[in-house]
Amino acid sequence: MTYYYKTYSWSNNSNSGITKETIDLWKHFVEKKNWRIVQLPNGFYQTEYLEQESEDTWTPVTRRETIESAEAAIDGSIEHYNKKLEFAKGPKVVKTFK
Repeated sequence: MTYYYKTYSWSNNSNSGITKETIDLWKHFVEKKNWRIVQLPNGFYQTEYLEQESEDTWTPVTRRETIESAEAAIDGSIEHYNKKLEFAKGPKVVKTFK
């Protein structure tokens, strides 16, 4: 039998490994209004997110060949961070036994 060792427990819904700042950043990433796509001089499209504490500082994330694939990359990032936020709430019970 294999045992998995962890340094925290979900039994008390503890998410001590995830800071409030990290959760706030993930919440920032899941809002599509905080993303944009810019066209680069070489014709590629770059996805960027708005820095949390700034109104005009954008950070580049990915480069794609088409605007459609750039938007798909943003949608994938939003989905990814939504899953992380769900995980931060604690474990999802999928089956119980009697």
